[in-house]
Amino acid sequence: MPDGTRPAPDLPEPLAPLIDAHTHLDACGATDAESVKQIVDRAESVGVGRVVTIADDLAAARFAVEAAHWDERVYAATALHPTRANVLDDAAKSELERLVRDPRVVAVGETGMDYYWPGKLEGCAEIEEQIEAFRWHIDLAKRVKKPLMIHNREADHDLLTVLLDEGAPDTVIFHCFSSDANMATACVEEGYVLSFAGTVSFKNARDLREAAKIVPDEQILVETDAPFLTPHPFRGAPNEPYCLPYTVRALAAVRDQNPEELAQLCTQNAQRVYKLR
Repeated sequence: MPDGTRPAPDLPEPLAPLIDAHTHLDACGATDAESVKQIVDRAESVGVGRVVTIADDLAAARFAVEAAHWDERVYAATALHPTRANVLDDAAKSELERLVRDPRVVAVGETGMDYYWPGKLEGCAEIEEQIEAFRWHIDLAKRVKKPLMIHNREADHDLLTVLLDEGAPDTVIFHCFSSDANMATACVEEGYVLSFAGTVSFKNARDLREAAKIVPDEQILVETDAPFLTPHPFRGAPNEPYCLPYTVRALAAVRDQNPEELAQLCTQNAQRVYKLR
């Protein structure tokens, strides 16, 4: 989480082509077409030519779809974050169903399970509420035939159990993968796509880096999750899609790959997974 005191990172050396597979333009400060353009222009100046902006509540879902229509470089994903699953009433379901069918929406997300926040965050959905909402989002993704984008925090076993029980959609993306190599292996074997954020560059993320090494080239994505999870050495500073090259270079070092080749692979994967032209 940005601490509000550190300055924004400098623009990195360009690395192209790149697609930010998961960001939050509204949380980065975008409020209208011009502010969206400014953020995406900065990203494009360093090779990040397209972004997928993600919803975590209904207001963010509405904004994500609007932003994707304001700028052709922006795509959207819509859902309720698991911590907000307790507001998934019939009206919310109806609106999400309408939004997700917009042609600029490329995924149902972010949804999933979060065992970290219940009991710590006021108003956070309880586990049973999260499971019920997750099941509904899984069904929605299958009905609209769009990828399911998962938020998973400390819920590995139960989350995989729900996916197995419901039957996963054709494409499942684990956004900001944060688990260990065992979980990565389980996901890879199921054909799921794992997306890595700035956390892979953190000094204390040894288990995550081991996980990143075993993901096949065709099942990996890169993201910022901006404005959160700014990569090392800028941890705590505000993140934006333009920071993605820092993460890609860190991930390439972990995987012993050429950064330009990894950027190309991740871009091809994002185009395939999200069905981008």
